[in-house]
Amino acid sequence: MIITFYGQNSFGIEIGDLSVLVDPFITGNKLSKDIINILDLKADYILLTHAHQDHILDAEAIAKNTGAIIVSNFEIATHYENKGFEVHPMNHGGSWDFEFGRLKYVNAIHSSSFPDGSYGGQPGGFVIEGEHKNIYIAGDTALTMDMKLIPLSTKLDLAILPIGDNFTMGVEDAIIASDFVECDKIIGCHYDTFGYIEIDHEEAKRKFYEKGKDLMLLEIGQSIEL
Repeated sequence: MIITFYGQNSFGIEIGDLSVLVDPFITGNKLSKDIINILDLKADYILLTHAHQDHILDAEAIAKNTGAIIVSNFEIATHYENKGFEVHPMNHGGSWDFEFGRLKYVNAIHSSSFPDGSYGGQPGGFVIEGEHKNIYIAGDTALTMDMKLIPLSTKLDLAILPIGDNFTMGVEDAIIASDFVECDKIIGCHYDTFGYIEIDHEEAKRKFYEKGKDLMLLEIGQSIEL
């Protein structure tokens, strides 16, 4: 399993021969738009945690280019199905066996609306079990006790957690979240994209390190292999 960071909450995940893209917000992100060309991205599936622009902006263009199946909550999936895209709707607590592995849609505490203000269903996160590796993609969320449910059914190898504060968890709550999900290997996301969520990288890494945890802050375009 190879995970590549595209900025904000956007990741590419290679699982075997399949490519899964998460929350594509690239052309509107000043940090990534000159580094990543969305027409070069591979995607068999596009996972959307919620409907905010900084998570869905490039979903349509990439799905048109690749033929990817859009996977999200019922409301978001229906929105794209009505536009002619192939979709797979899910809802909280539900799992499905896809080609790339088992996917579960889990709770998140946030809001969710499309850029025009229309309803985007309830936000969520994803747990992916694939290639004998398990990862948790929290999406945009506050710290929530529901995170404690995840390790009851899935032993995680990696957690992708928001750390930018203001709109989501900050560093301190993300450290607690890593305790809740029982995973000490973390990739941070949802930071630095705009002024409200700029962070001190070294301080964030230090705080995780002091709790015996490994926080990775990937450069845009950088990949790691699990």
